[in-house]
Amino acid sequence: MTPVLDVRDLTKIYGDGDTEVRALDSVSFQAERGEYVAVMGRSGSGKSTLMNILGCLDVPTSGTYLLDGVDVSRLTDAQLALVRNRRIGFVFQAFNLIPRTSAVANVELPLAYHGMKAAERHRRAMFSLDLVGLADRADHEPNQLSGGQQQRVAVARALVTEPALLLADEPTGNLDSHATEEVLSVFDDLNAAGRTIVIITHEPEVGARADRLIKLLDGRIVSDSWQSGRHAVGAQ
Repeated sequence: MTPVLDVRDLTKIYGDGDTEVRALDSVSFQAERGEYVAVMGRSGSGKSTLMNILGCLDVPTSGTYLLDGVDVSRLTDAQLALVRNRRIGFVFQAFNLIPRTSAVANVELPLAYHGMKAAERHRRAMFSLDLVGLADRADHEPNQLSGGQQQRVAVARALVTEPALLLADEPTGNLDSHATEEVLSVFDDLNAAGRTIVIITHEPEVGARADRLIKLLDGRIVSDSWQSGRHAVGAQ
């Protein structure tokens, strides 16, 4: 089966000469369908750069990135925009919900870009809200929801296009411990249902929830290991 992610010798260099910085240095790994991967590292380790490349928000200086078997470097800007909208579900630290707009309307938004009819958009948005346990809050606006609930709406929005990859960047960074547990439980359930998740985090307790932990230091992978009893195989 084709891996969801296939990253080969990714290098990202900023600046040149004396100011050159290798944000990523020959990073390679694969993630199969249904994996739950956490990428950890200190500030400056390269994890945000990696997230931007995986999310097709930036391009590497060299190396290859295949998403669901497609070399994204060969795509036009219009095709990349479609990939970001349909194949990748983004969850950000800041929620990025539209204020004074209901939860269900926020979740519907990616489908509006598809030109999908309103009734079908609403049906799929309600299904996504149900997946994260918030169908009963569909008519609530963001300021009527807790931080954890807002992030769960953001997760529902990321899921509504049925993406190949759910990519979460520090999704619990703005949450207290109770809300963090709410959101991580949603990720657990989604992964148990077969969703492929990559979570970028600097928090050990968040990284510990994933099946596989990749640690970055100075732009390189320094460890890549399985953490779950569901997987008997150890990586490098």
